[in-house]
Amino acid sequence: MKMGVKLIKISVVYFVIGVCIGLGMSMTHSFALTPVHVHINLLGWTALTLAGIIYHLFPQAAAKWAKVHFWLHNIGLPVMMIGLIFVVYGNEAFVPVTAIGGVLVVIGVILFAINVLKNVRASS
Repeated sequence: MKMGVKLIKISVVYFVIGVCIGLGMSMTHSFALTPVHVHINLLGWTALTLAGIIYHLFPQAAAKWAKVHFWLHNIGLPVMMIGLIFVVYGNEAFVPVTAIGGVLVVIGVILFAINVLKNVRASS
């Protein structure tokens, strides 16, 4: 499966998770998981959908660092979100877990940015 399509498909999984968290919060009137909801929708659904579209439209970018970006992002985001769930419920011991996941995502996003800047060009 091409990397762009793979990213778009996994982004839909994040979208469903984010929407379900939002629905659960609205049904219970408990909004403690708002940071998790927002991060999953932004970094999971939106960012990965856009990355997938870019990789699909510019296959030369998908050939470089796309696989590393994919794995860093999709290991880091769940680790960060699971840690954040524990942190928002008062378990400060999970702050390092949240930070490690966040650093993985940031490294993935930086690789994506470098990849786009170096490999995405207008067609001649």
